[in-house]
Amino acid sequence: MQLEQLVSKFQNKDEKAFETLYHMYSESMLGVIYNIVRDQDIAQDVMQEVFIKAWHSADSYSPQKGRFFTWLINISRNAAIDKIRSKSFKNSGKNLNSDYFVDIIQDHDNLDEKTDAIGIKKFVSKLKKKCIEVIELLYFKGYTQKEASETLDMPIGTVKTRNRNCINELRLMLDV
Repeated sequence: MQLEQLVSKFQNKDEKAFETLYHMYSESMLGVIYNIVRDQDIAQDVMQEVFIKAWHSADSYSPQKGRFFTWLINISRNAAIDKIRSKSFKNSGKNLNSDYFVDIIQDHDNLDEKTDAIGIKKFVSKLKKKCIEVIELLYFKGYTQKEASETLDMPIGTVKTRNRNCINELRLMLDV
């Protein structure tokens, strides 16, 4: 079955389509979520919440705006960031300081296997160092643009521009 048909059935609340898409994308989503929350159980919970959210808001997906996979990954990333910023997460003592994070991107061999399941390792490693720094903070560590600006000691406008340009570079690599 074509992905477009599968997504259409998903949007029409077809449970088999839900199961199929879950099996197709859950491992990749779990990798993205885990790299932000750094706890397997919490990552599993967030992933389940993401699929439920996607199910309930399936009609908001539009193929004209981007790929279904990208839509799911964005929901996953945002949900993981929301989780680590939540009061319950902070109160649980799970909010770890930056010493806990391995330099995920700088040491390319340390990219989590589940993150690499989405195939991003080979593309990110081809970017310039300045892109890797921004992407690491914004997408792998869940920093806001303001936090990345402070960490990298650069104006927020530069972070935004660099982020946009680096993501465009990744898109070009993926379209080749």
